[in-house]
Amino acid sequence: MKYILSILLFSIVLSVNAQHSDNLKLTGSVDNVTKGKVYLQKFENKMFHVIDSAAISNGKFAFATSVQLPEIYGLTLDTNRGSLLVFLDDNAVSVKLDSASYYRNSVVSGSALQDLFVSYKKERHVKIDEFIKSHPKSLVAAYALYRDFSYRLSPEEIKSNIALLDPSLRETPYVKVLEELTKTLEIVSVGRKVPDFTVNDPEGNPVRLSDHLGKGYVLIDFWAAWCGPCRKENPHVVKAYNEYKDKGFDVFGVSLDRKKEAWITAIQKDGLVWTQVSDLKFWDSTPAKLYGIRAIPSNYLVDKDGVIVAKNLRGGDLEKVLADLLK
Repeated sequence: MKYILSILLFSIVLSVNAQHSDNLKLTGSVDNVTKGKVYLQKFENKMFHVIDSAAISNGKFAFATSVQLPEIYGLTLDTNRGSLLVFLDDNAVSVKLDSASYYRNSVVSGSALQDLFVSYKKERHVKIDEFIKSHPKSLVAAYALYRDFSYRLSPEEIKSNIALLDPSLRETPYVKVLEELTKTLEIVSVGRKVPDFTVNDPEGNPVRLSDHLGKGYVLIDFWAAWCGPCRKENPHVVKAYNEYKDKGFDVFGVSLDRKKEAWITAIQKDGLVWTQVSDLKFWDSTPAKLYGIRAIPSNYLVDKDGVIVAKNLRGGDLEKVLADLLK
């Protein structure tokens, strides 16, 4: 299963104008916290970057920061932990920030975009094209396509869904990323030769992917120590490796970690004895960008010539494909 957010649906139509700079009208309270700081973060490439902070006084806080609106921001009490994702616009917004359970029970009032997002999060089995058709001008629709669907759609499907969005959303970073992603995914489609790259191993030595090709089938496996689904998938990869390592199969692990110690510990704990590399840049990972990785775990199975023969093999599927290829 992918390390992703759930998806959703709502029944109102919202308009999103082109982004502009304006001062936030954001106030709030924090349950069971009387002092400290609330950090305002910009959401970018699945990561949060602090842009301002507000002191908590008697359990309350306020922001009047000049920011781009409408846009997605994060609120947190601790920049080393999770954040509350908030869609903000020109309206006055109040937040009741519940610090327990990763802000799960927090309440945001005053943002129609946030109302749509909360409803979207509660729904299941949403078809993204139908959602976009219902909300073509909503930033939530662009975000849903970007965050929750792009990893499982073909380049053609991504393009067709972008076409359903209102032109006012075309200049948002989410649509721009999707437009670039379609070009990347076409480059790394089945039947194409994988792009080469060089990244350091845990000892700091540069390792070139192409130096590990040419002898048989190689699984280029994108994962991370912090990714729960990746850690659950690792035993399947280990099993396949042990079964076929002497029959022409190898694994080349690419981590999206940012903490070297956690990465090395996970390698040892999960028994990942094959080659491992990482530039420790999280979602800014150079190999991840090169391969259009939008969710992990993800993988590419390539032959001795570096040509992609399969993608995103999970569980027993990897063993089945290898059994057929190496019979």
